[in-house]
Amino acid sequence: MKFYIASSFKNIDIVRYISEQLIAKGYIQTFDWTKHEKASTFEELKQIGEQEKDAVIESDFIVVILPAGKGSHIELGIALGLNKKVILFSPNNEVYDFSATSTFYHLPEVDHVTGTIDELVAFLHLKKV
Repeated sequence: MKFYIASSFKNIDIVRYISEQLIAKGYIQTFDWTKHEKASTFEELKQIGEQEKDAVIESDFIVVILPAGKGSHIELGIALGLNKKVILFSPNNEVYDFSATSTFYHLPEVDHVTGTIDELVAFLHLKKV
């Protein structure tokens, strides 16, 4: 199974940890954006955008880790548009905070996981997305 993880640079250590756990179980990561610095030119933005879009298209499922930035939400939209399975990780239950949630978080193809990072990893292993 191929996966992609969408989140913000604020969560880079969490993204790396979850990626390592999934790879250790035989999953294939379609693109690891954590190995790159933030873009500083429009050309870099374009290249990164193409890589991330292709990675979402190639994946079997994506994990979105909140809080997430605008790019992550675009990746979520691409995944939903392609009928990919989405796992939304909400460590602080913001998915259930009506003032902070999104309509797209509550679609049937989006699984919610709240709690610790290890609970997310256990969910992914048990679910065998």
